[in-house]
Amino acid sequence: MFAMIPELLKVNLEQRVSTAITNREAAVDVMKELQRHYGWLTDEALEEASELLGLSTLQLEELATFYEMIYRRPVGRHVVHVCDSISCWAVGGETLLKSLAQLLEIAPGSTTADGAVTLLPCSCLGNCGEAPCMMIGERQYGRMSLEAGTQLITALRNS
Repeated sequence: MFAMIPELLKVNLEQRVSTAITNREAAVDVMKELQRHYGWLTDEALEEASELLGLSTLQLEELATFYEMIYRRPVGRHVVHVCDSISCWAVGGETLLKSLAQLLEIAPGSTTADGAVTLLPCSCLGNCGEAPCMMIGERQYGRMSLEAGTQLITALRNS
């Protein structure tokens, strides 16, 4: 089944599973690594994870749909998460999300026509003390003003 993934990735995934107390403990890490490889967690990747972990695809689908950082549909080259928790909402997170959506000319939850950026609201980025916050890829940005958010998105689109 692993014909689609490089041997080195397969070895790394197998090593991660072997160091976990249970295979379920390694499931999110395995799915995120496969997502990094494919760009999103494809059905084939879910099947590969299932085979590697010895878990059913249904068990993995349940985990994948619970975690907001696992994408079960294609996303843009850059994924922008804007926190919409109560802490961020109270200090302008909702306005930030709407402004970025207008700038990108898409609705939250969508991807730009050129496939460059996906804009996703998320329930919490765990950075309440720096609200409002957003994340581009794996990097978080706190105390985001509309101007700072606009600058980040503009730079992202020009990269």
